[in-house]
Amino acid sequence: MIQQFLDILTEEFGFSEEAAHRIRSAWEQDRTTLVTAILAARLISEPEVLEILGRVYHLAFLPALDPDQADDTWTRDIPRHFLRKAVLVPLLKKDSRPVIAINDPSDLSFADDVAARLDLDDPELVLAPRAAVLSAINILYDRTGDSASQLVEDMAENEYVIDDLVQTADLLDEVSDAPVIRLVNRIISQAVKAGASDIHIEPFQETLKVRYRIDGIMYERLTPPKGVQASLISRIKVMANMNIAEKRVPQDGRAQVRIGDQEIDIRISTVPTSYGERLVMRLLNKSGYFLSFAQFGLSRENLALLHRIIRRTHGIVLVTGPTGSGKTTTLYAGLSEINSPDKNIITIEDPVEYNLAGIGQIQVNPKTGVTFARGLRAIVRQDPDVVLVGEIRDIETAGIAIQSALTGHLVFSTLHTNDAAGAVTRLKDLGVESYLIASSVNTIIAQRLVRVLCPHCRTSRRLTPADAETLSVKGDPASLAEKIVYEPQGCSRCFDTGYLGRQAIFEILEMDDEIRHLVLETSETGRIKDAAVGKGMKTLRQDGMAKVFEGITSIREVLRVTQE
Repeated sequence: MIQQFLDILTEEFGFSEEAAHRIRSAWEQDRTTLVTAILAARLISEPEVLEILGRVYHLAFLPALDPDQADDTWTRDIPRHFLRKAVLVPLLKKDSRPVIAINDPSDLSFADDVAARLDLDDPELVLAPRAAVLSAINILYDRTGDSASQLVEDMAENEYVIDDLVQTADLLDEVSDAPVIRLVNRIISQAVKAGASDIHIEPFQETLKVRYRIDGIMYERLTPPKGVQASLISRIKVMANMNIAEKRVPQDGRAQVRIGDQEIDIRISTVPTSYGERLVMRLLNKSGYFLSFAQFGLSRENLALLHRIIRRTHGIVLVTGPTGSGKTTTLYAGLSEINSPDKNIITIEDPVEYNLAGIGQIQVNPKTGVTFARGLRAIVRQDPDVVLVGEIRDIETAGIAIQSALTGHLVFSTLHTNDAAGAVTRLKDLGVESYLIASSVNTIIAQRLVRVLCPHCRTSRRLTPADAETLSVKGDPASLAEKIVYEPQGCSRCFDTGYLGRQAIFEILEMDDEIRHLVLETSETGRIKDAAVGKGMKTLRQDGMAKVFEGITSIREVLRVTQE
């Protein structure tokens, strides 16, 4: 079998004898799973492996699976963890031959066991990528009574609360009998599935609410019984190694969980309130890849401008915006694009949210004296080419960043201002001299995140003159009245919000000689902004309106994030 596989690789894919020998060696060293052993050689992609194995074993290869219409009643008969370990999933539909999707054809005993358990007569075996199989398993089980809402109902009916929660810390331990443990697991896994960035557990006098922040907006998802409050909070605190006995002071902790192939880092914060501890979990998907600028939905002009900005050799690039506007993601995307073996890139962040391969990252820790200013002062002695400062908060950090930029380093950092021109005023408020700002700052980028309309349920309408006037759109009113714009409606695929995901809108102020002279003369944000617009800068609202005309977002959403 392995020889037939290697023959196809050498004859049709042009693999050398050395490459074939490496794959055979990997298989001989680890015979647990064939696909894993082959992929360990890092010479061929998973879809190519499965396509070839399909030919060897005479099985169809499906790059994607569709579990939406499949039956899920059998999920009560087979434990989820068994299917995840075997990496297989049955897809049963009425009036069609039963299908069992597997990832590895070298051992069919698990598939035989499932077929016998479900009394399947002659099921069709198909090959599918590991991620597709695991995703289908999660979808089918999440549709059954093991959902968070069903667990809440069961707990309310049985009035069953567990006090001893110190035993289990594995998120995917589906065999646990503790309802609170399973409820926490389901809350986190469903939040990840919905793309939530935060989970809020909020106690009130007679109720307990669980809310998710999805695409920047809060949505209420669950109302567990008040009696489960203490156990629910304690379970999460145990996961983060926090003191479950101390409920009178705020606490912070961290936990890591794995959901399928996704590694989730959770930052947990508790504060005491009148009705018990209030808990917030910030979810960071460390398995997600970093977007490149090309995937941000940037206009062609802004994309070319950003590519030019991040490849400069010195100066400061500032990204401004409120908390949660994607500043860190933009900076990481920029670092990822310029990261190469010939550059020394060092960051100082609070906290280090994602690990970037090949980049030195320093965590701010005031308890040990590692502040932004002290860390940055140490970084400049590490011979860096590019420096990222998580945030400029005081005159000391700003001064060191400016000196670094003036001595030949490219510095990335963030500020909290409403628009690009406001960053100049903010730096002057911190105590930075005008001539230092003019000589060191290359570019100021203001950004916001707008929600993307759900393509499955959005509705269209014609733009009205009032809309055009509100959004400051220039052009002939008659021609504007003919433009089509879209509005959210809501469906099951977007959790009835009308939106799926977010894109960034930008306002990029590039400092030239005229703007630099203006910075030396005045601190008025309006004059600086007007001068930049006169030289071709698109404001946040104008960039947002371009996305409205493209059908990406709605007028209401642009107005929400660009309030002036």
